[in-house]
Amino acid sequence: MLDDFFTRALVAGIGVALVAGPLGCFVVWRRLAYFGDTLSHAALLGVALAFLLQVNVTLAVFVTAVLVSLALLLLRRKATLSSDALLGLLAHSSLALGLVALGFMSWVRIDLMGFLFGDILAVSRLDIALIYGGGAVVLTILALIWTPLFAATVNRDVAEAEGLQPERADFIFMVLMATVIAISMKIVGVLLITAMLIIPAATARRLAAGPEQMAVLAGLVGVIAVIGGLEASLNWDTPSGPSIVVAALALFILAMTPAAGMLMRALRGRDRAPAPNDERSGQ
Repeated sequence: MLDDFFTRALVAGIGVALVAGPLGCFVVWRRLAYFGDTLSHAALLGVALAFLLQVNVTLAVFVTAVLVSLALLLLRRKATLSSDALLGLLAHSSLALGLVALGFMSWVRIDLMGFLFGDILAVSRLDIALIYGGGAVVLTILALIWTPLFAATVNRDVAEAEGLQPERADFIFMVLMATVIAISMKIVGVLLITAMLIIPAATARRLAAGPEQMAVLAGLVGVIAVIGGLEASLNWDTPSGPSIVVAALALFILAMTPAAGMLMRALRGRDRAPAPNDERSGQ
């Protein structure tokens, strides 16, 4: 079944979409798009360290993303800068450090465009096993921390008062983000992974009746985007990673049409459940 490169790409892309969708809901609710960009930019520094230290690229990207997350938490406590300024500092600094480090390693020949925009058609069976194995762990942990993480998203003060330890949930969430970026880098690249986290979740937000339904729909929208993007890439000879993102964008635009809104309101009736409000969580 996995002998054909297109089949492997399809299976791998679906695995990434199923994991990125639910996680992306919290990115949308918490307005953490810039944080996702920061970790994805840090991934290139992880690639450089992997070649320098002769270690596995996925492992190096994961460790680098976690260290950047810890640096952000530390700087938030020590520095007087705002969060967006700190994220900008970390994002562009890590990206520049990665590019400079790769420039110094003249003996290393790498496909930089592949790391930046992904090469899903070159996915191996080992990559698929890593995506589904890591994805299963991510979704399991996300389900376990859903209550404190969601409570902190809605109202952090109430979550702390109820003893839900939102800081611990926040750190675990950052680690999960680092994991998704590490296992997804080969699929859509470090510059497009944030789009796969945000666009399906933003589309599902338009259609869902509640937070749990939004998480499920985000994964389904991502799967449809992967299938449509890969088919478009095959038929029109366009880059596979960007084609997936464009397909996700097309679904978002379709979900924003009045017809889609009317259809979903008719299907939902009056059963819409409350989700995190715009002011506190970005929804």
